[in-house]
Amino acid sequence: MRIVVTRQKIHGHPAAEFVDILRERLPDHEVVLADTPDAEREAIRDADVVTGEGFTTGSLLDEAASLKLFAGVYAGTGHLDLDAFEAAGVAVTNASGVHAPNISEYVVGALVSLARDFRRATRQQDRREWRAYQTRELYDSTVTVVGLGAIGTAVVERLDAFGVETLGVRHSPEKGGPVDEVFGYDDLHEALARTDHLVLACPLTDTTRGLIDREALRTLPPQASLVNIARGPVVDTDALVYALRWNHIRGAFLDVTDPEPLPEDHELWGFDDVHITPHNAGHTPQYFERVADILAGNVRRIADADGEELPELENRVV
Repeated sequence: MRIVVTRQKIHGHPAAEFVDILRERLPDHEVVLADTPDAEREAIRDADVVTGEGFTTGSLLDEAASLKLFAGVYAGTGHLDLDAFEAAGVAVTNASGVHAPNISEYVVGALVSLARDFRRATRQQDRREWRAYQTRELYDSTVTVVGLGAIGTAVVERLDAFGVETLGVRHSPEKGGPVDEVFGYDDLHEALARTDHLVLACPLTDTTRGLIDREALRTLPPQASLVNIARGPVVDTDALVYALRWNHIRGAFLDVTDPEPLPEDHELWGFDDVHITPHNAGHTPQYFERVADILAGNVRRIADADGEELPELENRVV
């Protein structure tokens, strides 16, 4: 089979690195790098599988007579024209689950840092100041995770060792989850009222856009903290600034913001109890390895089907 990798960079890393890993995983298949628009157009014409950040649909998709699968390298597919792929009979998969280990580590680190107030320790160390201060424990607190996909599930699993109560909020609460209690979005405020730490790990949808608004932040107890590794617009930024200014919540760890990048003159930078990272909770040196594992498994499944109807594929969305 012929696998084409598009773009010069993927997630900021040279796509050539991904090509090398795929060639190791799939020695019996041809893996080609198409790092310019012209090279992409030429390579896709006889490709069986295309993978990368995006794909120019329309005329290119019409020319891809042999294409069976587009393998996205992101968990999200909102940037793709899924209807066009479906109409062309091309399957689409995503990279859901790839970031679960590294982002869940970020969340655990954020929660421990917020409870133990490591930010204050760092400031005092910078001043060479030896002064004891009060902290909290993560133990016996209540952590609410909004979104119980691969990342949210990994967060809950890693928190098990800390002796916390876990609440989950998801679109389909009947699916359950690895938490002590599951709520639907209609019952969000019931969960928020019991929350010490709120972790946002949900996709950005019409339902979740602005989900954490002024009313939601008022429902949270004043000692509660917020960790957002979802998308910036899940939180109403103006409402968050207001809640922080008036001590309606204790603090926040934000890997994503709205707007993003966060302008250097934005008010959020000025709060001592806000930690901001530049959307890099998902960074991991294992990224290409994990994406390659998903893709290689699916390529083998397609090859074993020997031209017949596509088999069941991991992470298929279309």
